[in-house]
Amino acid sequence: MNLKLKRLRELAAVFFEMVRTDGLAPTFRRAAAFCKRRFGSKKGRFLPKKETLAAQRALDYSALGWDTVSICVPLYNTPQKFLRELIDSVLAQTCPCWELCFADASDEQHTDVAKTVAEYQKKDARIRCVKVENKGISANTNAAAALAAGKYIGLADHDDVLAPHAVYEMMKAAHETGAQFLYSDEALFTSDIRRPTTGHFKPSFAPDYLNCCNYICHFSVFTKELFDAVGGLCPECDGSQDHDLFLKLSERTVPQHIAKVLYYWRVHAASTSAGTQAKPYVAEAAKRAVAGHLARTGAKGTVVDGLFPSTYKVEYEIEGEPLVSILIPNKDHIDDLDKALCSIFEKTTYPHYEIIVIENNSTEDATFRYYETLEGRHPNCRVVRYEGGFNFSAINNFGRRYANGEYLLLLNNDVEVINGTWLSEMLSLCAQPGVGIVGAKLYYPDDTIQHAGVIVGLGGYAGHSHKYAKRGGSGYMFRASTVQDLSAVTAACLLVKASVYDEMNGLDEKFTVAFNDVDFCLRVRNSGYRIVYTPYAELYHYESKSRGQDTKGAAKERFDGERRRMKERYGESLICDPYYNPNLTLDREDFSESDALPKDDPV
Repeated sequence: MNLKLKRLRELAAVFFEMVRTDGLAPTFRRAAAFCKRRFGSKKGRFLPKKETLAAQRALDYSALGWDTVSICVPLYNTPQKFLRELIDSVLAQTCPCWELCFADASDEQHTDVAKTVAEYQKKDARIRCVKVENKGISANTNAAAALAAGKYIGLADHDDVLAPHAVYEMMKAAHETGAQFLYSDEALFTSDIRRPTTGHFKPSFAPDYLNCCNYICHFSVFTKELFDAVGGLCPECDGSQDHDLFLKLSERTVPQHIAKVLYYWRVHAASTSAGTQAKPYVAEAAKRAVAGHLARTGAKGTVVDGLFPSTYKVEYEIEGEPLVSILIPNKDHIDDLDKALCSIFEKTTYPHYEIIVIENNSTEDATFRYYETLEGRHPNCRVVRYEGGFNFSAINNFGRRYANGEYLLLLNNDVEVINGTWLSEMLSLCAQPGVGIVGAKLYYPDDTIQHAGVIVGLGGYAGHSHKYAKRGGSGYMFRASTVQDLSAVTAACLLVKASVYDEMNGLDEKFTVAFNDVDFCLRVRNSGYRIVYTPYAELYHYESKSRGQDTKGAAKERFDGERRRMKERYGESLICDPYYNPNLTLDREDFSESDALPKDDPV
């Protein structure tokens, strides 16, 4: 088959698969963005301006007193083009605080690797190399790290490329913050880093996300002392040795994220950047790595495959039989309420829950007749009456008084449970130390995503992650399909420890309709608890059936007032979500690249 025709067919297959999983509109938006980046955008869109790079090179680094990073690379039969491009990218660094440490495990048919390294060593004494027997990527990398004289170690693959300001940004951040472990954003490329295919824009440290996939990846830098303390890379985790290392390092220090593309990951047939099909042993190694992390931290759970290749799931044990109190505000709309309750009673596999329906100003006789039958049919369900006007926060705070559970589940009356394990999935996460709140994955009736977590800053305030994406897709960097650390989740289905709810004094009743859940989550997050989203708890959400939109009159005035209150309380932090990257747009919910990437920082 003609090579170009074959490639076109492959691209068509990818396109139609994206349409199937993500929907037509999101696919076209991504395709348009890709074409703009690939063919219409300025070359080197992730690279600093030439003036910025020149200013970095002009600095007196001996006077600055920055530490040195030893970039450690295992070599194995490396193609000449790839090897030279890697070394040239290190030699081109604007900051000279580096050394390059190679461990060459190439076989006898690839003596050109050693010759090329020797050629470069004559040019620069900072390049070191040791010849080793090939014992696997971990052992080989450890051999390179044994050469390191720098305070910091950085890892790079033998076929990739560093951005020219990578060392500058890493050592600058390390000097200013004293961080022991840092990681950056990265981009994929095929032949020229000035024409990257896509960027991988990461969140700040997200421990639950890291359990599910190695989102940290490249470029990662950490102190040699810390690297030695955890025993270096583990040969038993070859294939996912970096994932294992990052988990071990994160047990001792909090990684710091630098939201800049400092590393270019080459896409070719033998690289994991092209998919785990190239290295099928990766998944088993990754599950061993995460299982080891659980054992070291005392967490009780089993690691299984996730929803997509390269992703994993921790199935935590639920200790004891904690009671969950499900709070459902309601005004009339008994068809919706009955659908929600029937789905809970018929499908939920976790048995230890009670339901408290909080009646609020219903006017239809049929509603009260329905209430009268509930307790007789369902002993674990009761109705309490809130007499005030509609105030979502006050209604839930009122319902909390009647709740006996160790956990509270705030739930809308216009939802329908999809999978029977939804509650146990949420509870198993919420029960983990440090977790305060867990949110679920909600769909519109047409099977598009309504909620996969909340991103603070979208639209200037907050928006739902992956909204309108088609059900079944993986999301950006698997973020719709893995357990995630986030700043907020919707109160349409929100599980919280009762102790945390009480510690926060419940929902803020000055947020009567809008932003009460976002405000609550931000207060919980700012108190040191984690907010977690799980894709394994799935419900339909028939959004806004029972309450209208705040679009005019008094409702609009109230909504605008609550927006102002959010601005007053959180200020600029409202558009600086640590679990969202500043290189991503605040105009859409699809994690597309921002049209205006962050400007260069002053040198």
